[in-house]
Amino acid sequence: MITELLVDLEAESRSLDALVAGAPDWTLPTPAEGWTIGHQIGHLMWTDKAALLAITDPEAFQAQPLAGDIVDRTAAEAAVLPDLLELWRASRAAVQEALASASGKIVWFGPPMSPASMVTARIMETWAHGQDVFDALGVVREPTARVRHVCHIGVRAMGFAFLLNGLAVPEAPVRVELTAPSGELWTWGPEDASDRVTGPALDFAWLVTQRRNRKELAVEAVGSVAEEWVPIAQAFAGPPGGGR
Repeated sequence: MITELLVDLEAESRSLDALVAGAPDWTLPTPAEGWTIGHQIGHLMWTDKAALLAITDPEAFQAQPLAGDIVDRTAAEAAVLPDLLELWRASRAAVQEALASASGKIVWFGPPMSPASMVTARIMETWAHGQDVFDALGVVREPTARVRHVCHIGVRAMGFAFLLNGLAVPEAPVRVELTAPSGELWTWGPEDASDRVTGPALDFAWLVTQRRNRKELAVEAVGSVAEEWVPIAQAFAGPPGGGR
C-alpha cells in the first residue's frame, strides 16, 4: 500500500514541480495572504524536513521550539533562497526514501501517524499548497484520482477538527459520499448513518484544505453532526484557519 501512496506523492510533486519550474516570477502573490509562490514551495520544503526529522529522530523533533510564527517565518526565509527548487527536490526525495522503510507511529504536530498516513498527509499538503500556486498563475488544474487522498485525510480528521475548535467529538457517525473526477462514487462511514455529507470530491477537497469558500462549493450536509462538521472541516494539523 505505501508503495502505491509514494507513487502518488511523487506524481503530485512532479505536477507542481513542472508548474513552478516554468514560472518566471516566484514573488507572485498567491491567495494565501502574504505568501508568494516562493513561500508555498519553501513551506513544502520545510515540512518535508520536519517529517524527515520526525522519522529519523523523534526526540529532536519533539524538542524543537515551535513559536507561533514558525510557519510564516520559515516560509519567508525559504522563499528568498536562490536554489529553492533544487532544495525542495532534494527534501522531498529524502523524505520519500525515509517513508518507504519507516515503521511504527511517527510523531507529528497533530496526532502521531502511521507511515501510510504520513505519506497521505504529504500528498494532501502538496496538493493544497499546489492549489495556491495554480490559482496564483491562473492555471486550471485538472483533477486526478489522487484527490481521493486529500478527501480521505479530511474525513479521518473529523474528530480532530472538532477538538481544535473546542467542541466535543460527536459519537454519531457520518456517511460521506463523494463523486470522483471519473464519475465513480467514493464512500466513507456506515451506509445507514443518518448524518451525511455529499458532493463532488474536488469540492470536498477544497473544503477540507480551506482553498475555497464553502458558499462556492457543492458540498451538502444533512444531520446535526454533519452540519456542524462541514464549516470547521480541515485536513491539516495546525490550528483552525480563516478560510477563503
